[in-house]
Amino acid sequence: GLINREVLFPKANMLKKLETYVPVLQAGRVRDALFEAGGGQVGQYNECSFNSAGEGTFKGSDETHPYVGKPGTRHTEPEVKIELIFPAVLERKLHKALLAAHPYEAVACNFISLDNRYQEIGSGLVGLLGTPVTGEAFLGQLQKAFGTRVIRHTPLVNKLVSKIALCGGSGSFLIGAALGAGADFYVTGDIKYHEFFDADGRMVIADVGHWESEQFTVDLLFDILNNKFPTFAVQKSAVSTNPVNYFAG
Repeated sequence: GLINREVLFPKANMLKKLETYVPVLQAGRVRDALFEAGGGQVGQYNECSFNSAGEGTFKGSDETHPYVGKPGTRHTEPEVKIELIFPAVLERKLHKALLAAHPYEAVACNFISLDNRYQEIGSGLVGLLGTPVTGEAFLGQLQKAFGTRVIRHTPLVNKLVSKIALCGGSGSFLIGAALGAGADFYVTGDIKYHEFFDADGRMVIADVGHWESEQFTVDLLFDILNNKFPTFAVQKSAVSTNPVNYFAG
């Protein structure tokens, strides 16, 4: 039920920048091809690029067949430098699209690795409740949603709960990111004793259990596989692999 969801800790080294140089009249065609291949997406915006005008020079050998100019003679051509960002996994696709759309016989281009974090991929999630609730009410929602008998948590902060951060499995490594995001609650599993102190009275850390936080993954993967491969017989196990039991005498 969270809205305005974002990745809590975006992953680095997942983005690259492409720089290339195109004759002015062909720049639009090359840009379109790169956008079609998946380049130029920044957050919720697509077809993003930066374009600067300049002059390119080149001199081909007698064995070349240049798009403009003559072999053996230096040529100066008005060009546009196109720059755009893309996910690193699309490099080969963008390079192929660039070569297919570019008019030059030899295409000058640079693929540059970026330190920018990729906002679409990473660890954890942060979002808002549709309606703020008290800490006690939110703990009740967690207990019902995850079907857990026990939730370990830090002292409740005396305010309504609105922003929620969460990470399945062992999520103590994201406590700092949750605090930095301004979360009221951080929901995860496998929190150690001293790690609970990291909440510092600024948010509530709620440990619902490792298995409990990951129990729905099988259903999610089942749905994804069914949608992607409708003719493939997907089966899922109904066996609980949770090794942790709780005794309430």
